[in-house]
Amino acid sequence: MNTSVISEKAIIGKNVEIGHFCIIEDGAVIGDNVSIGNYCIIKKGAIIGNNCKFTAYCEIRDNVKIGDGTTFGSRCTISANAVIGTNVTIKYGFVLTDTPVLENNNEKVVGLVGDNTLIGANVTLMPGFNIGKNATIGASSQVRANVGDGEVWFGSPAKLFKTK
Repeated sequence: MNTSVISEKAIIGKNVEIGHFCIIEDGAVIGDNVSIGNYCIIKKGAIIGNNCKFTAYCEIRDNVKIGDGTTFGSRCTISANAVIGTNVTIKYGFVLTDTPVLENNNEKVVGLVGDNTLIGANVTLMPGFNIGKNATIGASSQVRANVGDGEVWFGSPAKLFKTK
């Protein structure tokens, strides 16, 4: 018995595993060989690349784009319109937040995460900031600035530790 709700307007690739109690909304596109754990929500218009893995309780909001080979630990929340690169490893408890820009009709500002990046557990990426390619963010960090390519940051607020 399938206990998940999958929209007929979602596009699901080959060899996709969807756990129990998941919701996949209209217009979501899920690539091949993707594993979606229990209690995950994939909102409308989200695009998930091939060979991605989501553990339990992840929420991927409207129009998020996730590249191939990206993995998420449990309890991750990605705000609408965010972009996550390819081969990104995100440990559990990651939150990519957004905020409205009042002078722009409440348009939301979100960040992006570059390719081949490692994000430790319980990290928060504040609105409008980006994490570059090949970067590393230490566990329990709050990112309040742009992180450049190949940089290692940690702390709350996160600070540059070194460049790889």
